[in-house]
Amino acid sequence: MALLFNNTNLLRAPLTLHSIPLSSTKQFPNYSSISVRCSSTNQQSDEVRDSDQDEPKKKKRLSEQSSWETKDSDGKDYLYRLGAEADNMNIAVGARAGVIDSLFAGNFLGKDSDIVFDYRQKVTRSFQYLQGDYYIAPVFLVHLCHIVKNYISNILNAKVPLILGVWGGKGQGKTFQTELIFQAMGIEPVIMSAGELESERAGEPGKLIRERYRTASQVVQNQGKMSVLMINDIDAGLGRFGNTQVTVNNQIVVGTLMNLCDNPTRVSVGQDWREGDITHRIPIIVTGNDFSTMYAPLIRDGRMEKFYWQPTQEDIVNIVCRMYEKDGITKDEVATIVNTFPNQALDFYGAMRSRTYDQSILKWVEDSGGAEDIGRRFLRQRKKGELPVFIPPEQTLEALIESGHSLTKEQMLIMESKLSKEYMKNMDEE
Repeated sequence: MALLFNNTNLLRAPLTLHSIPLSSTKQFPNYSSISVRCSSTNQQSDEVRDSDQDEPKKKKRLSEQSSWETKDSDGKDYLYRLGAEADNMNIAVGARAGVIDSLFAGNFLGKDSDIVFDYRQKVTRSFQYLQGDYYIAPVFLVHLCHIVKNYISNILNAKVPLILGVWGGKGQGKTFQTELIFQAMGIEPVIMSAGELESERAGEPGKLIRERYRTASQVVQNQGKMSVLMINDIDAGLGRFGNTQVTVNNQIVVGTLMNLCDNPTRVSVGQDWREGDITHRIPIIVTGNDFSTMYAPLIRDGRMEKFYWQPTQEDIVNIVCRMYEKDGITKDEVATIVNTFPNQALDFYGAMRSRTYDQSILKWVEDSGGAEDIGRRFLRQRKKGELPVFIPPEQTLEALIESGHSLTKEQMLIMESKLSKEYMKNMDEE
């Protein structure tokens, strides 16, 4: 199934401003990528008249928030500003002649030399690696509906939840199917993982969530693209399992997400509130395996729209069929594989295909010189371009089923052996 989506009718982002009068900065208090240039002729003449009558005064700065100021060859003042949110923006800043002292950007280093640094940190995700024709389950159109509803919430006479919670069994392709929706809609999302929901410093994860949310808002404002804040495996960071302890950061993260749902256009990252500090409403999508382990007020219906993903037999066959399409495996053979290994997660069929490469890789290593000292010899041969050509194995139904049985055997060993109990039995006897 192919999804085509044009987001130009949903949002009309204004043009990015590169140079504006200083008096206009109050309208853009948080846009760290704005360079401001203004004429200070009148201001300088007033200072000259004052200096004739009064004692010498300290020159008034163009802005108390600027990082540095300088004069160009034409005598005009230039202000370079790097806002507090720049560390999470997809921007590049540096030195150019006329912006900082020409001593550091002259003929010696070149007019376009960057003597400070090339400041660029990519926190958004693009999907160039998703090449080919993939199957999107029809039920995943709930993502499209959720995103569109949030972007047009101001014209809807309805309460729209900010968060979409996608949950279900392990390895069922929740994240991958969501990324396919993003690619089809032309969305550039900001991605977070559960590992970023904890820190040795109290309050840091909550601040990071707000910064990433504002970054997604800047993608809408500056790039004219739709954006989403996505948090993967959120229950692994916020869920309660057994007697696990609730940390301060867990509480702050939950409170931050609840506040975003209640005030999606007023998001602070620690600075003083300003009247014009309004952000775009950015939909949030979270994935997880068991939302029952999370704080109940966060997942209530007014804040989170919940979607349980359990692929049907038809979904599994279609997804696996696209996975094996280049191998020449027919849809009937894929159905045979799925019926042979029922109740398996989607990632099982990918691992099954990967295991069929084992014998070919071992033969390739042997052709490269064997296992002895393979690391050094392998790197040396690769550098010289002398590696033997790797020929992928021909995928057959029999080979795939054989590797599938090998994987299920390992699964059964883990469930039946339970070596952790064997290791701890002596302690139980004591």
